[in-house]
Amino acid sequence: MNHLLRLLWLRLTVSRRSRLEVTDVCVTPMRVRLSDLDVLRHMNNGVYLSLMDLGRVDFMLRSGMAPLITRAGLYPVVVQQTITYRKSLELGQRYDLETRIAGYDDNTAVMEQRFVVGGEIYARAWVRARFLRRSGGGVGTDELRELLGVDGEPAGELPAWFDDWAQGSRLPSAKATAPSTWS
Repeated sequence: MNHLLRLLWLRLTVSRRSRLEVTDVCVTPMRVRLSDLDVLRHMNNGVYLSLMDLGRVDFMLRSGMAPLITRAGLYPVVVQQTITYRKSLELGQRYDLETRIAGYDDNTAVMEQRFVVGGEIYARAWVRARFLRRSGGGVGTDELRELLGVDGEPAGELPAWFDDWAQGSRLPSAKATAPSTWS
């Protein structure tokens, strides 16, 4: 419920926040709430992932991406993500969730998201997302970038380890079998 209220707040206040380009970094200010904590009294590791969803929604709303993909009958799904935690976020602490598109491959957009306090990174995540058609099937990133009016690559490059991670952690497609066997 806590995240639904935050989502509703984002949607209601989007017009008061600055408009973004798809190539910009979206900064979403937040505060650690009691419901975000685990038994060790710091933000639960799973909560970071849920809040990252809100950061991506804020990015899509403020950049104008949300209505474009909705009209085109598309929607995003996360296919892979990894997060590294550096410092704990504690009750009442203010932080910014920074979200940007970091790059593309043939079928996915890669987003980088950071939890930042006073300019210092507390946690950083990399997220690969596919865009699917409501009528079925996937969308290549060339088509997505054309829809969004994006020319060229985002600023910066993906880390050198990124392709190895993406390949090494990939599961078979949903149409293939993926038996759970332990070796």
